[in-house]
Amino acid sequence: MENLGYYNGKYDLIENMTVPMNDRACFFGDGLFEVAYVRNYKIYALDEHMDRLYDGAKALGYNMPITKGEFSSLLYELSSKVDSPDQLLYWQVSRGTEMRSHAPQSELVANIWVTIRPKVMLAPYSPAKLITYPDTRFFHCNMKTLNLLPTVMASIAAKNAEADEAIFHRDGIVTECAHSNLCIIRDDGAIQTAPSDNLILPGVTRAHMVRACKELGITCIEEPYTLDELMNAAEVVIVTSGAQFRPVAEVDGVAVGGRAPEIVKKMQEKLYGDFLEKTNR
Repeated sequence: MENLGYYNGKYDLIENMTVPMNDRACFFGDGLFEVAYVRNYKIYALDEHMDRLYDGAKALGYNMPITKGEFSSLLYELSSKVDSPDQLLYWQVSRGTEMRSHAPQSELVANIWVTIRPKVMLAPYSPAKLITYPDTRFFHCNMKTLNLLPTVMASIAAKNAEADEAIFHRDGIVTECAHSNLCIIRDDGAIQTAPSDNLILPGVTRAHMVRACKELGITCIEEPYTLDELMNAAEVVIVTSGAQFRPVAEVDGVAVGGRAPEIVKKMQEKLYGDFLEKTNR
């Protein structure tokens, strides 16, 4: 198949699939999602993505219809049906299907959605252009929910500015990007990233970065930092499943970073190299 869409046991080309109007994802965005890259039909960091999904489902009180292991097996089965071995894999669960009601029935069983389309991960070497944008999201950013309107608005602003991403900030304190985590490299060589609290998503690649810092002997500081500190940092770097560790060359039309390329290179070799190694044939 060229691509694949799946919903509760049925699958077809994405453009042929439909979902019930009463799925709570349609009315309330009452769902969670995950995205991972597939290379050579190997799903990168799947266990970590599944852990985050099931942690969120537990916190929100979802009744999951299958176990983590069964869900993982399903994703591999569906991935094998797509012609290209390089894929963008998206999966989500919604609380269930019922007539519109803000307070759901307790016995609802979660719905499973999956889409798979051909895509190759972006190599992390081309510097990005970013803009800054006020963070108007709610206070559950640590859960990967479907409530993405602020992200959509920020992404439209970035597109209109011919930028790659938008940096969210609350009263001048950087949180993360619209689609990614973010870090800075300080002049002392330390990597600083916002703390993993309810204001940011605990990204899988972010966790890989923190672990890589320990292995490489690089100081990693998980503390808030300001827009001023970002603009004056030795490097600004996007941390994401889509490009691993991608340096930023410009923010709001002003050149940034470029003063610690050796640290960027070390992290790219570690993180992107891990992706390549674990998805080799």
